[in-house]
Amino acid sequence: MSVVASDTVVQFFYTLKNASGELLESNHGQDPMAYLHGHDNMIPGLEVAMEGRQAGERFEVTLAPEEAYGEREADREMRVPIKHLQGLPAGHKQWRAGMIALVHTDQGARHVTVTKPGKFMITVDTNHPLAGQTLMYEIEIQSVRAASDEEIAHGHAHGVGGHHH
Repeated sequence: MSVVASDTVVQFFYTLKNASGELLESNHGQDPMAYLHGHDNMIPGLEVAMEGRQAGERFEVTLAPEEAYGEREADREMRVPIKHLQGLPAGHKQWRAGMIALVHTDQGARHVTVTKPGKFMITVDTNHPLAGQTLMYEIEIQSVRAASDEEIAHGHAHGVGGHHH
């Protein structure tokens, strides 16, 4: 049986709650999430908690902000053209304060929080929406396998729950 270590692909189900126990997200009832372990594809604290575990294991881990998405940083607001925001929730015709959007940057796609909508420009907070929060994960590892040479070269898992080219 494979053990979670560098250059393994891990598929898992998770339930994420905040410190108050409020459900934030879960992938149960969907495909498992897949990532390439040891290649910075997972939040640091969760990757550490996965190390050495095997398929079939279930565990819970609580992560402080510095182990997850970091502390919230002041002055992380910026104005962006409305056309650069993606992910307007179904049924909505315009962005509202508090909505989460996806913006493509030089560093890749980022989730941002709308703080002040406008007609052509929108002010967004570029902190990750979960920054500054203590997060509680319930994890169920479905499978662990050796990564292919291609996955290692690309730096991410391929296939179900991973990246598709």
